[in-house]
Amino acid sequence: MALRWNMKTMVTIAAAGDVHASEATRGRLEDSFAALEERVDLVLLAGDLTTLGEPEQAEVLAAACRGVGVPVCGVLGNHDLHCGRGDEVAAVLRDAGVHMLDRSSTTIELAGGEVGVVGTKGFVGGFTGSQLPDFGEPLLRQVYAETSAEVEAIRRGLQEIAHCPIRVVLLHYAPTSDTLHGEPEGIWTYLGCDRLAAPIAEYRPDVVLHGHAHGGSFEGAIGTTPVYNVSVHVTGRDFYVFELEGHEVEVETRA
Repeated sequence: MALRWNMKTMVTIAAAGDVHASEATRGRLEDSFAALEERVDLVLLAGDLTTLGEPEQAEVLAAACRGVGVPVCGVLGNHDLHCGRGDEVAAVLRDAGVHMLDRSSTTIELAGGEVGVVGTKGFVGGFTGSQLPDFGEPLLRQVYAETSAEVEAIRRGLQEIAHCPIRVVLLHYAPTSDTLHGEPEGIWTYLGCDRLAAPIAEYRPDVVLHGHAHGGSFEGAIGTTPVYNVSVHVTGRDFYVFELEGHEVEVETRA
C-alpha cells in the first residue's frame, strides 16, 4: 500500500544535466556532490552523464554518487549513447545505487514526503510550425515512432505516480521551446519535441527538468507546470536547488 501524507510535503532537490563525466572532471564532481551533504533530500541527473558514453567515464560519476548519502535518480542522454554502450553506462551507475530511469518511474520515500519521478531520455522531432511528420521515408518515420514511445512512457509513468504528493518528470531532451531560446532556431528540431509535452499538460506534474540545450534558457512552462533547463552550461553552477512543497516550486537563488 502506498504511503499517503496528510501534512504538507516539503522536499529539497538538487538537479543537474550535462555533467559530461570523465577523468578530467573527477575532482569537480566529487567536490560538487560532497557540497550537497545535508543540504538536499534528492539528486536528479538530466542526462549526458558522461562525455562519450564510456563505462569508465560512468565510473567517475558513480564514485561521486556513492558518497552523497541521499537518493540519486538519472536518465541517459545522447552523449551516454554515443559509443553504443548505454546499457553498460547505466549498469555502472546502478551498481553505485543510482535509480536509472528509462521509460520508467520510481517512488522514493523521504523524510519530507513521498516523491514520484518519471524518467526517460525524450527525443527529437521539433516544435509547432517545424515538426517532423509521421510520413515519408521509413527511417524518418522510425524517428517519429521513437518519440511516440517516449511520449507514451511519460504518460504511463505519470499514471503510475499519480498518488504521490510531489511528482517530477526528468528528461534529457526539451519538451518545450521555452527553454531553447538562445540556441539557433535551425537546430531546435534536434533539441527536443513538444509532442513530449502532451502527457505533461494532461497530468500536470509539479515540475519538469531537462538538459541538452547548452545555449538555451533556464525557465519555461507547459500550461501551469514549470519547466527548467538544468544543464550546467545554462545554470552556471554544479547543481540547481529547488524546494518543492505540494504544488509550489521555489528556486534557490544563491550560487
